Amino acid sequence: MISKIELIKKEVSKVVVGQEKMLDALLIALLCEGHILIEGVPGLAKTTTVNALAQSLGLNFKRAQFTPDLLPSDILGAEIYDPQSNSFKIKKGPIFTNLLLADEINRSPAKVQSALLEVMQEKQVTLGDTTFKLDLPFFVMATQNPVEQEGVYQLPEAQLDRFMLKLVVDYNTKEQELEIARRISSGNFEKINSVITHEDLAELKKAVKAVHVDPQVEEYMIELVNATRNPNEYGLDEIKDYIQFGASPRVSIDMFKAVKAMAFMRGKDFVTPVDIAYIAKELMRHRIVLTYEAEAEGITTDEIIQKVLETVAIP
Repeated sequence: MISKIELIKKEVSKVVVGQEKMLDALLIALLCEGHILIEGVPGLAKTTTVNALAQSLGLNFKRAQFTPDLLPSDILGAEIYDPQSNSFKIKKGPIFTNLLLADEINRSPAKVQSALLEVMQEKQVTLGDTTFKLDLPFFVMATQNPVEQEGVYQLPEAQLDRFMLKLVVDYNTKEQELEIARRISSGNFEKINSVITHEDLAELKKAVKAVHVDPQVEEYMIELVNATRNPNEYGLDEIKDYIQFGASPRVSIDMFKAVKAMAFMRGKDFVTPVDIAYIAKELMRHRIVLTYEAEAEGITTDEIIQKVLETVAIP
């Protein structure tokens, strides 16, 4: 069954060079039925990656560019009056797809952000008097540009918590960028094939749920989360003044799911602390609220999480 994961990665690599962490995070969120927020400067193949993933899975893909003048109906759809039939018709928005790329989500007002996040949670849309269930799988990959500060509406912490993972994407290596430039200039891209069916995807999800987690490893994950809330109980007095609010209970729930997917993608049927360490920052970095003191001293959530990982005893 693990060969299906390798097949997907092979297809995506036809058009995407590098960015293995981003692809891993996308697959984890897909297998666990979560959503992902990606932060990175433009031009890092975010759109290309999710489009290639959709093609390799045989799923529908749509992209919505978020702007300050966007309305909830532009994403969800609306009732439109048809004068010929003297009746209202439903016009569905881009939310009706399997994989949705919400590009630059922090450019849209709070009303649009909350409308999208509600659909992410409920997996249904109400237009007029009719409620539509979304086709499954339904997966949102939202992006935000960390560079620009004008005309942006930052997502509140409570809404950030809806995202299973937050990934910070960095530049490719020099060798990878050279390969990208060569491929684009020569137009040397292979066609992406659909390599798994809906039934295969359902089997993959079932196999992920069957991955074994030892009780000691389960307790270790809870200890990691609790250490962000009560650092003084773990000898982490040096970071207690930097944390205003620790990780939410959703972190524990998502961590239990994500580490199973991580182990499965590595070809194992059990979870180890290595799997937890690989994905811990992506799970927690958007769910810890720092104090003004931390911001003033340039302390990041990644540094806090790293300190927790180094301190909490590994089983």
